[in-house]
Amino acid sequence: MKKRSVWLIIAVAVTSVVLSFAFLIDKVTVSASSIALAEQGWKANFSTPLKSSSIENGDIYLVDQQGKQVDANLSFAQKGRSLEVDNLKPGSYTLHVNREAVQGGFFKSMSTNKVSFTVHKDLQSVKSEKELKDYFVKLQKMMASNHSSIKYGMTEESSTSKDSSGSSTEAVGEAGDYSETNNQVEGVDEADLVKTDGEYIYTIADGRVIITDVRNPKAMAKIAELPYESSFYPMQLFLHEDTLIVIGDKHIPLEDSSNKMIMPTNSSTNVRLYNVANAKEPKFIREIGAEGYLNGARKTGNMLYLVTNVAPNYWIMEEDSDMELRPHIYDSQKGDKSSPMSFSDLSILPGTLEGTYSVITAMDLNKPKDSQIATKGYLGGSQSMYMSKDNLYLTAPIYLPASDNDNKSATTMIWNPQATNTEIFKFNLDGTTVDFVSSSEVPGMLLNQFSMDEHEGYFRLVTTKGFAWDEKTPSENNLFILDAGMKRIGSIEGLAKGERIYSARFMGDKAYMVTFKETDPLFVMDVSDPSKPKVLGELKIPGFSNYLHPLDENHLIGFGYDTKSIPGEQGQPPRIVTGGMKISLFDVSDFSNPKEKDTEIIGTQGTSSPLQYDHKALFQHREKGLFGFPINLYEGTNKEGYGEFAGEGAMVYEITAEDGIQEVANMIKQRNPNQLYEEWEKSIQRIVYIGDTLYTISWKEMKSYDLNTFKEIGIVAY
Repeated sequence: MKKRSVWLIIAVAVTSVVLSFAFLIDKVTVSASSIALAEQGWKANFSTPLKSSSIENGDIYLVDQQGKQVDANLSFAQKGRSLEVDNLKPGSYTLHVNREAVQGGFFKSMSTNKVSFTVHKDLQSVKSEKELKDYFVKLQKMMASNHSSIKYGMTEESSTSKDSSGSSTEAVGEAGDYSETNNQVEGVDEADLVKTDGEYIYTIADGRVIITDVRNPKAMAKIAELPYESSFYPMQLFLHEDTLIVIGDKHIPLEDSSNKMIMPTNSSTNVRLYNVANAKEPKFIREIGAEGYLNGARKTGNMLYLVTNVAPNYWIMEEDSDMELRPHIYDSQKGDKSSPMSFSDLSILPGTLEGTYSVITAMDLNKPKDSQIATKGYLGGSQSMYMSKDNLYLTAPIYLPASDNDNKSATTMIWNPQATNTEIFKFNLDGTTVDFVSSSEVPGMLLNQFSMDEHEGYFRLVTTKGFAWDEKTPSENNLFILDAGMKRIGSIEGLAKGERIYSARFMGDKAYMVTFKETDPLFVMDVSDPSKPKVLGELKIPGFSNYLHPLDENHLIGFGYDTKSIPGEQGQPPRIVTGGMKISLFDVSDFSNPKEKDTEIIGTQGTSSPLQYDHKALFQHREKGLFGFPINLYEGTNKEGYGEFAGEGAMVYEITAEDGIQEVANMIKQRNPNQLYEEWEKSIQRIVYIGDTLYTISWKEMKSYDLNTFKEIGIVAY
C-alpha cells in the first residue's frame, strides 16, 4: 500500500511538472502576405524574435516551387521579429523556419514552420473565384492561429500643400468673391457639408440637402430641398459647375440569399448627381455606389475620386460556402440592383494579408449621365488618405502577431507599440485610370491626412512610434521622405521621446510638427534636401495645437488648447489638464529660433470648436486677413473645477504678421438661464462669405451678417 502511494505521488508530481512545462510553452505565430512584387521583396512577422544567427545556421531557409533552396537576401528587422527577403525572381516560394531559430526555442512551439507566397513582376488581378477563396481561407487560418482579429480603420479621419499658399483658395464667379472649402492641397477639392457658387448655398442639415438663394442677403430664401429617403443619409457635398454631387451612406434592405451583399448591414457609399442649372428645380441625373464605408472623397478638375472600405464576412465561409466575397457596385444607368465586381477589377496588394478591401471609384463629371465609371478593388485595408493632382496615397497600420501568452482573446486587436508600423500604397491617377505604383512601410502611426504631403515627386510623412504613456518603451516621433518609387531616401527619427504628434503641416521645403505631453514643442524641419532632412529649430510653450494653418511663408497659425499643470496628490506627479481654446501665431522667419509671436485664449475648460478636429470648419478671407470658426464657450470654474456653459456661436479674428491676433467679431449667443449645454441643432457648423456678406450655417437656420460691421442682416429657418 505504501509502495502504491509512493508511485501515486510520483505520478502526480510528474504530471504537474509536465503540465507546468506545457503551460510555459509559448506558441510562435507568424503573419505574412501571400503576394509580393519582385521589386519590393517579401516580409514575414513573428510573435517572438528570431535568433540573429538562424539564417547563417540554416534554421531559416527558402525553397522554390521545385523544392530547391534559393539564394536570396534574408535579413532581420524589428529586433528579430520581422524577416525581410529580397532579390527574388517571379515565382512561388516557401519559407522554412525551424524551432531552433526562435529565441528561447526550448520553450517555444511553431504554429507553422512553412509559409508559402508568390512573387510577381507587377500587380496581378484576381484570376478566379478559387483564388479569392484560397486567399480568405489562408487569412482565416492565420487569424485562428494568431488568436486575433486585426481590422483596419473604416472612416475618413477628421482631422501638404505643394507650396505655402495651398491650404485654402478663393474663387471668383459671376456673383463676386466667395469662400471655398479649406482644402489641404491646392487644386484638390475636398467634400464638405456646405458648398456655394456665389449665388446659392448648398447645405446638408440634419440629413437633408437644402438649397438657399442668398442673392439678397437681407431676404434669403430656402428654394429647394432634395427628396428625403430613409435609406439614404447625405454626408458630404461637391459642386461641379451645374452639377450638385451628394455623397451619402445608403442602407439596402436585406433580401433573400440570392442577393449576396457581403456586409452584414448591407451598407454602401452612394453618390447622387443633380443638375442645378435651375437651382429651384434640381433634376436627378444618376446614382452610383460602392459597397462599404467612406474613407474619403476628392475632386480635381472634372474628375471625382471616391474611396470606400469594405470587409466581407469571410469568417463564416464554412457555414456558407457560396457566399460572395467580392464587393458590390451600383449604377442606376445599368439597372436598379447592385452587382459584384469583376475578378479582373480586384487585386491583392503586396505586403498585406488582411480581409478589408479598399475600393477606388473614378468618374468623369463632364458628362455625368453618360460617362464611364471605373471601379477597382484592392485587398489591403486603408485608414488615412492623401491625394495630390496626380497621385492617391492610402495608408494602413501593420501589427506584429502577439504570442499565445500575450493575447488569449480571439477578438482583441493586437497592439504592440514597439512593433506597429504603417504601410503606404501609392496609386497613379490619369482620368478614370487608376494604377497601383508601389508601396512602402515606415515605423510608427500617422495622426491624420496632414501627416502626409507630396512635393516635387517626393512623399513626406511624420509618424509616432509607441505610446506616450508607456514608461518602459516611451514613444518617439519620426519624419520620413520617400522617392517616386516609394523607396525611403531620408529620415529624422527619435524626436520628442515620451510625446506624440498632435498636428503637422508641410509647406514647400519646410515641415512643421507639434508634439505634446506636458509642453508643446513646435519642430521646424528642413526637407529641401530629401536625402538629408534636419531639425532647424524647436519651440516649447504651454498648450498644444490640433491644427496648423499657414499664414504666409514665415508665419503659422495654431488652433488648439491651453493647458495647465495641477499638483499631484500624495506624492503623485502633476497632472496636465486642458483649459480654454488657444490660438497661437508662430513666427518662423528665423527657422532656428521659432517664436510664439501672439496668443489668444478663449474661455475655460470645456470650450471647444469643430476646427480642433475638422480643418474644414475654418473660415478664411485672405484679402481682409480674417479667420473664423464655430465655438462653444465655457467660462469660470464650477465646484468640480470645470468651466460652465456660457454660449455658442462663432468668432472671427483678424490675424496678420504685423499686428498679431485681434478679435473683430463675437457672434456668440448667450445661453438661456436654464441652459446647461449647447443646442446641437443650432450649433454653427460652417461659416462662408460671398462678396461683403458673411453667413453662418447650422442644422436649423442660416444667418447673414455684414462683413464689415458683423451686424446680423438676415435669417432663414430650415
